[in-house]
Amino acid sequence: MILFYAKMQTRNILICFLISLLTNSLINAEEPEPEILPVYQDIQNMDSVPIGLLTDQNTEQMNIVFDHAISVANEELGLSLTSFKEEVNYGDGYHSYNTLCRMLETGIAGVFGPSSRHTAVHLMSICDAMDIPHIYSYMSEYSEGFNLHPHPADLSKALYSIIKQFEWSRFTFLYESAEYLTILNELNLIFGMNGPIVTVLRYDMQLNGNYKPILRRVRKSSDNRIVVVGSSDTMPEFLNQAQQVGIINEDYSFIIGNLDFHSFDLEEYKYSEANITSLRLFSPEKMAVKELMQKIGYNIEQDEFRNGSCPLTVEMALTYDAVQVFAETLRNLPFHPVSQNCSQRTESVRDDGSSFKNYMRTLRLKDRLLTGPINFEGNVRKGYSLDVIELQPSGIVKVGNWNEYRGYRPERIAPTNTQFDNIDNSLANKTFIVLLSVPNKPYASLVESFKKLEGNSQYEGYGVDLIKELADKLGFNFTFKNGGNDYGSYNKTSNESTGMLREIMYGFADLAITDLTITSEREEAIDFSIPFMNLGIAILYLKPQKAKPELFTFMDPFSEDVWWFLGLSFLGVSLSFFILGRLSPSEWDNPYPCIEEPEELENQFTIGNSVWFTTGALLQQGSEIGPKALSTRTVASFWWFFTLIVVSSYTANLAAFLTIEKPQSLINSVDDLADNKEGIVYGAKSSGSTRNFFQSSEDVRFIKMNKFMTEHPEYLTATNQEGVDRVKTSTNYAFLMESTSIEYNTKRECNLKKIGDALDEKTYGIAMRKNWPHRDKFNNALLELQEQGVLEKMKNKWWNEVGSGICATKEETPDATPLAMDNLAGVFLVLLVGSCAAMFYGAISWVLFIIKKARHHKVSLKDAFKEEFEFLVDFNNYIRVLKSSASIYSRSRQSSMSAGS
Repeated sequence: MILFYAKMQTRNILICFLISLLTNSLINAEEPEPEILPVYQDIQNMDSVPIGLLTDQNTEQMNIVFDHAISVANEELGLSLTSFKEEVNYGDGYHSYNTLCRMLETGIAGVFGPSSRHTAVHLMSICDAMDIPHIYSYMSEYSEGFNLHPHPADLSKALYSIIKQFEWSRFTFLYESAEYLTILNELNLIFGMNGPIVTVLRYDMQLNGNYKPILRRVRKSSDNRIVVVGSSDTMPEFLNQAQQVGIINEDYSFIIGNLDFHSFDLEEYKYSEANITSLRLFSPEKMAVKELMQKIGYNIEQDEFRNGSCPLTVEMALTYDAVQVFAETLRNLPFHPVSQNCSQRTESVRDDGSSFKNYMRTLRLKDRLLTGPINFEGNVRKGYSLDVIELQPSGIVKVGNWNEYRGYRPERIAPTNTQFDNIDNSLANKTFIVLLSVPNKPYASLVESFKKLEGNSQYEGYGVDLIKELADKLGFNFTFKNGGNDYGSYNKTSNESTGMLREIMYGFADLAITDLTITSEREEAIDFSIPFMNLGIAILYLKPQKAKPELFTFMDPFSEDVWWFLGLSFLGVSLSFFILGRLSPSEWDNPYPCIEEPEELENQFTIGNSVWFTTGALLQQGSEIGPKALSTRTVASFWWFFTLIVVSSYTANLAAFLTIEKPQSLINSVDDLADNKEGIVYGAKSSGSTRNFFQSSEDVRFIKMNKFMTEHPEYLTATNQEGVDRVKTSTNYAFLMESTSIEYNTKRECNLKKIGDALDEKTYGIAMRKNWPHRDKFNNALLELQEQGVLEKMKNKWWNEVGSGICATKEETPDATPLAMDNLAGVFLVLLVGSCAAMFYGAISWVLFIIKKARHHKVSLKDAFKEEFEFLVDFNNYIRVLKSSASIYSRSRQSSMSAGS
């Protein structure tokens, strides 16, 4: 099956090559020959030997490497090599073809690059046709061209030696694509029939950069020994996703079959405790390598490029060495470049091209090279050796060497945790006993594992990580010891101490790290480092529970003031309709429309009808009453606008009140707790800084609380966890503890909450013996960790990442608040202005009507106003008799008739 993949790949390359040649021939037949650029014409006329570089990745760095290699060769060998450098699109064969043809027309002596395999294979065929040396620097099982990269079969031998050294009886083989199966085939041939059990998986199965499905399969399998082969483009992301899936830890061992491993960013994997081994073709300690790094612009004194790491890739180093091989060949075999045309269909090629290429493969070089000695067996490079490297907390460390003749030779030295060369290593050979309080999450706890763990590996937590960070900086060794839950106290009178303090005082332990508070009492017995965490005492209690709905909950959307103003507005508008109905002549209607000259008129705006009309509009139901006068219609319009706004606001706020829970907490502050509000009782850890705080406090509230806890020892607990459990199972118990521990528990217990602010300010520190000579070193290291943000990262890891995410981290919904007059004052003002304007217009219309009517009937204005006003204020009368003998208008009509007769 694997051989079938190789044949298919060869066939595909040949097909692509033929199609590319046919395409280029057609294009060149139609297009005119490109003109030689002036810069090429100038160089062609010089007494020099030009060589070309095609780059499609890391162009700037590759150009510097190429120029520096030419400069070294010219200086050492007295040559006059010059460079043509062109950038092409990655994987673009047509663009690369045109660029190469322009180079060939200038008469270049050799072509280097590019990185793309597909493009390089295409250009190699053109160079072979022109008999021009073509040098490339990627791994390939084929022997065409000139390649200094180790052959896959030799890499298989190196991997075989390492696997045998590690005595692996089974492992998982992860590969990127079919071209890496050559390594697996060679491994199978070397192991033979009695080799280890190998599980083969392609990690880039989906071809979309998502390797997690395969990595999860690896995690679920029983194999924890993994061999990975892949390109430098995918390997960094593979390591990143492997860490995310959770297989880069002390339970897994990796062999990375990529020669660029030293150039990856490995900072986040250094402390994973995973066994990661790889291979390296050159050492960053070589002077030539350091010189080249400086040329590129890297500062070799910076810490990130120490401890075995190096930003130079294998492609850069091999390009540098290839130039040296080309230059050495040119010194022994003169080579005169001539201009060549890609579009010519003649069979004319260089006479000395094949001789030059064959001579390159006969050389044996050792000097001026980055990747070691170079010689060839056929077309395959030999003679080099590989460093076997391992990732340790201090960085990349060489642990062995491999070459084809000797095999693997271990060169492991004693591991060191010293991270920087200039650090004070006076603690390097010392081992300290460090006390932990287990279990006490997140500071220290036992690792959950199906295997039985021993020693330091059985503990994890914030305190464990902090000690490891300090050990990395100071170089000391450590042994963890469970010191129990009694942190201890000191009796000044008897000079006796208990718990962890006693262990430290009497020299049974060197350090203690947990949630140990720095207090004046403890500092009389022992010393502390500078604080690594700030906190305070706070209250842990149940989250507020949802309150029972009240009987008149429907009134909550409006405040009391709004309801009062709404009622007054309702009455005022109803009264306006009643008054304007009596004032406006248009509102007096004929009750019997069939009678043309009615004897009486009726008004529809009685008190009851006015209230009914207002009510119907407010409830948006309407009524059968319709205003006719302009004044009543004006009031109705403003009232409808008012009800539209008010009802909409009420509906919206009612929905908020019905959907948003209004939690009700029995206590909201330490004052409520001190007064035992709602029967809430409380307690703290029976011994420790929290209990001592209440015993020594002079605050009236805290004295009262201390008295309560002293009288009720049943509410005190032996550990903080016991107090947390009691809060979870009780509805009337609160627990006093450090705010950091409360923050940790509330991230994981969704029904718990911190109440109020911290009662005091305190700090945690690392306990150590009085006048301990190494205290200053620990303090300086802690300051560095604080300035570098390491302490904050560790706190975020153990508080917000490990074991967190159980409770939904949604933003707290703001409480629904009733709408007050501040929110609705504008609409009330509009209603008031509209109603007043209508009343004013109605009154003016009424006066003008009386004047007009008095003139018509020829009566005095005084009498007319008197009669109309008396009828207006007769609120019980809604019927107006038109032909009443008592009316002044009737007497006036009769007098006119008598005078006429």
